[in-house]
Amino acid sequence: MFIYNVTINVSWNVHEEWLAWMKLQHMPALLATNCFAGYKLLKLHGHDETEGPTYVAQYFAESKALYNRYIDVYANNFRKEIAEKWSENIFTFRTLLEEIE
Repeated sequence: MFIYNVTINVSWNVHEEWLAWMKLQHMPALLATNCFAGYKLLKLHGHDETEGPTYVAQYFAESKALYNRYIDVYANNFRKEIAEKWSENIFTFRTLLEEIE
């Protein structure tokens, strides 16, 4: 299992709108690519929230090939949409994790 892990710091001024968009639109749209078997949205605790809260979105790919398909086929369009909608109000950091069994 591979986990596409996206850490997002969100400005307080758009926090509620962004959170609703993530839950109702963005995350279901990523799942609809059929590259991921599921996802979770988590809130990071224990850090400075002066600029806004930080969340972690995790998308679960059953293989590296499915993750690569997402990156090759879909990622640019999703990133463009995010930049157009939220560019000045979020900071993201992306990593790929592999589950060790």
